[in-house]
Amino acid sequence: MAIGDKILSLRKDKGWSQQQLAKEIGTSGPIIGRYERGEMMPSVEVAKKLAKIFRVTLDYLVDDTGDLADIKDRAILDRLLAIEKLEGEDKKTIVHVIDSLLRDAKARKTYSVQQ
Repeated sequence: MAIGDKILSLRKDKGWSQQQLAKEIGTSGPIIGRYERGEMMPSVEVAKKLAKIFRVTLDYLVDDTGDLADIKDRAILDRLLAIEKLEGEDKKTIVHVIDSLLRDAKARKTYSVQQ
């Protein structure tokens, strides 16, 4: 998905008009429209503002190959980075708990679909 499509999708998810988004990042509505249509690419600084306002990673916003940006949610990424910095038993315990919760969530989803 191209950056313009992502901007459009994220903006609509927030329920914002182009004007509202423009005001948030300090530009104009027509410029937002040009980004969304792929007529113009935002600068790195504008892309950083967009990523921050939408609470996504910059990689998610700018990567159009799908290779880098599997994690869209910045809060999730922040948590993963915090876990990665831990050492030893704390890290193992947290990963074990997450694995257990994911397994349980998948099982609930599987069984609720089959009923």
